[in-house]
Amino acid sequence: MDRHFNCTACGKCCFGWLPLTLNDALSHAGRFPLALVWTPVPHGTRAFALSARLGATIRLRNRRQIAVLVTPTAYLPPSFPCPELSAEGLCGIHADKPLRCRTMPFYPYREEQDQADLLLPRKGWACDTSAAAPVVYHNRIILERSDFDRERLELHDQAPTMRTYADYVLKYMPWIVDSLEAIALKPGGNVITSLSSFLTAIRQIDAADVAARQLPVLKAYAARTANAPELAEYQRNYSGWAKEMEYLAGIGPSQTPG
Repeated sequence: MDRHFNCTACGKCCFGWLPLTLNDALSHAGRFPLALVWTPVPHGTRAFALSARLGATIRLRNRRQIAVLVTPTAYLPPSFPCPELSAEGLCGIHADKPLRCRTMPFYPYREEQDQADLLLPRKGWACDTSAAAPVVYHNRIILERSDFDRERLELHDQAPTMRTYADYVLKYMPWIVDSLEAIALKPGGNVITSLSSFLTAIRQIDAADVAARQLPVLKAYAARTANAPELAEYQRNYSGWAKEMEYLAGIGPSQTPG
């Protein structure tokens, strides 16, 4: 069966969380407030095998095994647009935008044959799925696949690093197992951990450089969410993570820029 799709540049998909490859997250550390999002995938679901390859597997306290995707993410409230979205709904960094934005609406955390429903626009989106739009998906195969394949390859390549980080967190933050177990019973939930914990765990990355670029972003978003009670969790995270970035960047509070 053919599926048609064409982006109309309505900008409606450019709000809220944006999952990133590790390379894109680090490259855009001066642009997006970053977090690590943990998504449990129960054993026996059709996404389990791919999630185990791209993420980590964890044995819960009841001895059940789950796969966990640990995804670097631009951590934006659902009502917040991408900081590079123009007033006209256009991308301000089109030539340098993350792979996730290039691959949309396809999603390489899913098997290729399970992409059809992603081509159905969400409520309020203006994607063109009419017969006049190009055929992009035929017999459950992606036709123009260069961006999809590139993003999937980066996810495969970063998987060992994400497993190293998962091992670190499970050792030093064991409470996360209980959180993942509770969420695994109600699919759709996530656990959030800080970029600072990732930078501490993965020593091959220049933590001071990434922290120095991330710090003003977190401070700016902490200020933007300061007087919004409905965004209290975001504000608390931005503020706390900014302090952690000060430490990693080697900047004392009195020396913090802007």
